[in-house]
Formats: sequence, structure tokens, C-alpha cells
Amino acid sequence: MNNKQITLNIDKALAFVSKEQIFSQASSAQEANLLLENGTGQGNDFLGWLHLPYSIDHSTIDDIQKTAGLLRAKCEVVVVIGIGGSYLGAKAVIEALSGAFDSLTDKKPLVVYAGHNIGEDYLHELSEFLTGKPFGIINISKSGTTTEPALAFRILKKQLEEAAGKEEAKSRIVAVTDAARGALRTLADKEGYKTFVIPDNVGGRFSVLTPVGLLPVAVAGIDIRQLVAGAVSMEKATGTDVAFENNPAAIYAATRNLLYQQGKKIEILANFNPKLHYVSEWWKQLYGESEGKEHKGIFPAAVDFTTDLHSMGQWIQEGERTIFETVISVANPKYHVEVPNDGEDLDGLNYLAGKRVDYVNKMAELGTQIAHVDGGVPNIKIELPELNEYYLGALLYFFERACGISGYMLKVNPFDQPGVEAYKKNMFALLKKPGYENIQL
Repeated sequence: MNNKQITLNIDKALAFVSKEQIFSQASSAQEANLLLENGTGQGNDFLGWLHLPYSIDHSTIDDIQKTAGLLRAKCEVVVVIGIGGSYLGAKAVIEALSGAFDSLTDKKPLVVYAGHNIGEDYLHELSEFLTGKPFGIINISKSGTTTEPALAFRILKKQLEEAAGKEEAKSRIVAVTDAARGALRTLADKEGYKTFVIPDNVGGRFSVLTPVGLLPVAVAGIDIRQLVAGAVSMEKATGTDVAFENNPAAIYAATRNLLYQQGKKIEILANFNPKLHYVSEWWKQLYGESEGKEHKGIFPAAVDFTTDLHSMGQWIQEGERTIFETVISVANPKYHVEVPNDGEDLDGLNYLAGKRVDYVNKMAELGTQIAHVDGGVPNIKIELPELNEYYLGALLYFFERACGISGYMLKVNPFDQPGVEAYKKNMFALLKKPGYENIQL
């Protein structure tokens, strides 16, 4: 039973912005939250994620789990094809909740990824890895024509059909795509692939709690009902009926915007648990694409501590003071490991004998926060009681809600990404794609 909730602590930012200053932003944050709730702000046609957790019905989850079960029964490997939000959310959840060395064991199926780059060596090595293994494909694309995933799907579809036969291949391909339009929808209908719909009103970076994220996560054997339940709890905790002082998403949005106004242009998301690396990658896309517009926006960066204290730690401690940190902390790890006593004590660690490794990690976390604050880096802390499906679902929704509030406080449209198209136009012109021949570079 998950009786606790994620907590937000801004105490170590208060030497840089006062509590009074933060609370003076309450009306602005509430107004932004109401723009989300009432659908009256920019990008209001992409607000389907807002009440998505609460609105997911049991039949949808049953269908996802049934399909995941069929793929698990048929496949040793399942390739998730997608780019950006079409794979980052799923990978964040799977990496956070899987064993660190599951990929080296006989645990099946193994979930791998394609379509998130145009690396020829990567695709060759993936194809070689899949040779001789029964594999399946989850192809995630609204249009079916985005270059990276479309290229990967064309290659892997051919390999699967040649290895398993066309009819069997059809039973191992699932398309997550538009309800009625696009190349992938047309192909799925023609070939008879099992399909799930990406809602028109949910953008990719907010899609982790749609079949885009839930199907791969279910294939990995993770409890998607608990993931959704955690998101539901945070949906309630961050609604417009919650007072500012009790609304963690509103406080986070207000605090980071105030720090930005004071010249803190870079937010570093830090964690002290290596399983959270891809949560940070998902977060970077969520905030980078949502806020980086009109020559405004906090630059989202991420580090894995304590590892990166031995690489980026020097810069964070003494570099340009344009940064603040948000630390994700996990209160209780899943396992218990104690430091053993050693008779010779050559490494000088006997003073830690009998203590948990997590105790050492927590003191590293606290010591780092104190040092960075002393060095001029404001710190915000987000604490999960445990790293499980429920609290991870709550964390993902927390960041989504806070992102919408923060974007509106920044006076940008948090739900479009016009800058993403710039490279595509040039790439298509260089590749001589039909229709792009006359573009001047």
C-alpha cells in the first residue's frame, strides 16, 4: 500500500529567493494552472494528458496487457521504434524499474530501441543481434513518415518478414499511431496489425501514460495499473482546487521561474540513484521542447551523482553561477547492503562497517547539497518514498503538470515545438526529397 506521497523541499533555495517572493507568485501560478484546467491558454488543443491518468479505463489497460502478453509469449526481444516522446517515457520507466543487469540474464523478453537515431552501425549491430532470435516490433509514430523511426521500421520489418514469414510477422508487429490518418495507420489497416491510438490531443513528450508508454512498459513486465494509480494521485494533488502552499507542481514552477528571473539560466536535474538516468533524459525533452521558445527558457541539463561529481562536480561547485539544481532523491532503496568489516582496513573504511551503503549515499547527497548551496547553487529537492511503479507514475505526472504551469508563467506555448522542424527542412533539401528541391541552404 502506498500511503505516502512525493515531497518537494525548497529550503535550500531560500538563500537565493525568499519564501515571500515565491508565495507572491501564487496568483500567477494559479492562473497558469487554471489556463490548463479551463483549456484557455496557448496550445489548448494538446491538453489531453491533463486528466489522462484519471480517465484511463480498465478495458484499455486490459487490452494493453493482453497485447503485451502475446508479445511476451512470442518474442525473446521486442524492438520499440520511436523518437523523442515516442520512446523516452517508456525507456525511463523500464530502466528505473528493471534490474540493473537484466539485459545480461535470461529474463525475457528484452526490450531494445530503434528509430531514435540514424546510426548505420547501430542499425547493423541491432540487426545482427536480432538474427536468429524471435523478435517483435512496437512501431510508435503518429504519421509513420518521421525519418528516423520510418527508416528503422522499413529495415526491421523486412528482416522480421524474411525470418518469420509475412503472416507470423504481422502477429508480432504492433502499431501505435493516429486513429485515422497517416502512413502507419494506412499500412496497419492494410496488413492487419494490432493497433493502439495516440490521442490527437496528446503531444509526444506528454504521452508516457498513453499506449505509447504503457505498452512497452507492460511488455517489460512492469505493473502499469500501479503506474497509472500513482499518476492519478498526483493529478489530484496538483489540481486547481489545491491551495498554492499545498500544490507541489505550482511551487516548483514558481520557484524555478523566480530563479530564472535572477539569472539562473540552467537547471541541472541531479539524482543519486543510477536507475533514474533515463528519467532525466525524459525530463530534458519535456522541459526543453516545452519552454525553449522565443529566445526564452531554462536550459535543462542532467547529472548522475555521485558519478558525475568526479567529472562535472568541479564546474557545478565553482563555475559560472548561472545554474540551479533539482535533486531527485529516493528515501528507501529496494535492497539492503551493509559495509563489511575488514581486519586490515587498508582502505580506511572500517569506520563505516555495519552501516548501509544507502546511508553513505544519503550523506553524499546531503553533503553535496550543502557544498553546492555554499558555492552559490540553489537546490530544490524532490523525494520519492520508494522507487516503484506508483511513485514513478506520480513523479512523471508531477513534472508534466509543473511543466504546463511553468510554461504559461514564462508566457510561451508549452505544447508546440516549431524549432524541431528546422533541421528537417535542411536535411530533406540535402537529401533531395521530392518537394524540397528549391530550398536555398
